[in-house]
Amino acid sequence: MEEEKKVCASESAVDGSRDVWSSEPSLASSADHLVVMVNGILGRETDWKYAAEKFVRELPDKVFVHCSERNVSMLTLDGVDVMGGRLAEEVLEVIKSKPNMCKISFVAHSVGGLVARYAIGRLYRPPEKGSMADSCNEESKESSVGTIGGLEAMNFIAVAAPHLGSRGNKQVPFLLGVPAFEKVASCVIHFIFRRTGRHLFLTDDDEGKPPLLKRMVQDYGDLYFMSALRAFKRRFAYSNVDYDHIVGWRTSSIRRQSELANWKDTNNEKYPHVVYEEHCKACSDAEQCDSTEGNSYDKIEEELVTGLSRVSWEKVDVSFRNSKHRFSSHTIIQVKDQITQIEGADVIQHMIDHFLL
Repeated sequence: MEEEKKVCASESAVDGSRDVWSSEPSLASSADHLVVMVNGILGRETDWKYAAEKFVRELPDKVFVHCSERNVSMLTLDGVDVMGGRLAEEVLEVIKSKPNMCKISFVAHSVGGLVARYAIGRLYRPPEKGSMADSCNEESKESSVGTIGGLEAMNFIAVAAPHLGSRGNKQVPFLLGVPAFEKVASCVIHFIFRRTGRHLFLTDDDEGKPPLLKRMVQDYGDLYFMSALRAFKRRFAYSNVDYDHIVGWRTSSIRRQSELANWKDTNNEKYPHVVYEEHCKACSDAEQCDSTEGNSYDKIEEELVTGLSRVSWEKVDVSFRNSKHRFSSHTIIQVKDQITQIEGADVIQHMIDHFLL
């Protein structure tokens, strides 16, 4: 009971979103790091309840957590771009209401990872326009990177996010890798998941433009997708290596099939479900061409891997294969349900322990 008193939570003035902060006024007043948590498809702001409260308990004088509610339930079917635009507006409203915030990080689950990537592309401000960060941090004046909504970009954490989309080639495990199933799914997915489904399966064709996920691996038009990702000091990709039947290991870890890590169960008492960690440095196109020469890859998928690999990533592979709830790995990894999915608590702890403040 004593631990529960350490945090306060309430519905925000911003669309009833859930905010979490320290219950100690002196600690709460010193927090200058905004952490935005984003739910996945058909999700809600409460999906991150455990993680939000854990972050604040561990970092009470550092972070203020905002769990987005601008895209919940059926609104998550409106498309990655529409959701990303709404999230960007929401974040700007939060920043305006919390003028003491100087830093910003994102923690996003599943499709929320794509939504957050789109939103930061909207929120990115080139260096010469970053006035708010200048007032908060003198070092920002000399920085060559831009800001996110005027704040210094710190951590971008994507959890079981389909960065390479969900089209074929075993990217959606419950389709069993059967080409016929995958082909049918790409034809009917929009009937189930509407515009978001089109984006995930890269079947969208907005006024002759390339699929949205292809646009999002570059700065496209007035949206700075890659400049925004590059602005973050650290980028994390948490992935389930098995038993995630919604988002495959390859798409969530931004890897080619040949790059999937050899892993085994660990004896790490602190993070028992983290089975492999890898720091992937940013690669040039030439380096990536050398690494894929002689191999056959899906052309679009290769373009997405190449584009996203132009920035460095901390890749954290997770397995719940020994859990009796392993078939819910897609949500255990974020501890969506604190009663049945608490096994994922070590993954949340790993995020906090590696969180750059």
